[in-house]
Amino acid sequence: MDVLEQFLQLDQYPIHDPASEQFHAVVAAAKRQLAEFGYAELPGFVTREGVAALVADAEEGAPTAFRSSGRGTAYLAAPDTTVAANHPLATVMPYAVRAIPYDAVPTSSPLRQLYEMAALTSFIAAIVDVGPLFPYGDPFGALNLAVMGEGDELQWHYDQTDFVVSLAIQSADAGGDFEVVPNTRTADDEHFSEVADILAGDQEKVLVLEMTPGTLLIFEGRNSLHRVSPIRGSRLRHVGLLAYDTVEGRLGSAALRQTRYGRTEPLVHPPLEWSSQ
Repeated sequence: MDVLEQFLQLDQYPIHDPASEQFHAVVAAAKRQLAEFGYAELPGFVTREGVAALVADAEEGAPTAFRSSGRGTAYLAAPDTTVAANHPLATVMPYAVRAIPYDAVPTSSPLRQLYEMAALTSFIAAIVDVGPLFPYGDPFGALNLAVMGEGDELQWHYDQTDFVVSLAIQSADAGGDFEVVPNTRTADDEHFSEVADILAGDQEKVLVLEMTPGTLLIFEGRNSLHRVSPIRGSRLRHVGLLAYDTVEGRLGSAALRQTRYGRTEPLVHPPLEWSSQ
């Protein structure tokens, strides 16, 4: 309960009291937003004091983040050489991001403590409403601190999971906005023509979600094209990425671990402090 009281805006988001009217009202509103836009924003989820603690923690850990960069497609796959060069399946765009995996986040980290709260898992499960949820079983991918600096960006892409939960910790001086085109594709239609227009720079249907520290975002990214715009300035952009699964204990691939974190074997025990890594 200490972590809840210290970091979360419980009057507005009573995740500790699932029987309360306010809990049900928040869940219902988030469900409506998800259904209409493919995302639900919960501003002020973390208190001002909580954000300050998360920022201090992220800044301390940032130097340990592994940087990955390159060029990729919107489908997180190798470009298709059988289609035209300007086809979305063949279009490659730059990406660069640094990440700290779950196994390297210290037990003292408030971000780790928030992620490991059963009440938060239950709250997310109530909103996404896909049955029981479990913390993602992968020791690397369950929780990430994503660190982005000058020139870093994430290309337009679709996620390979049904939803992603992010917690905004610190914004960059400029850029680093989360841009999304809701419901760009369906199970039956990839809408390649529309996607090609977006990749070519068409902004007509792009929604910009500004990076506001303390906001919890639940996002259904499998069918909504999205990106993080290029970072400008010296201040780092910090976001916590909280992963959940409907299957307990599922693991990510060794190839993904190597690309994203620079290693494949998890630490035997998480560090107690950032300095103990």
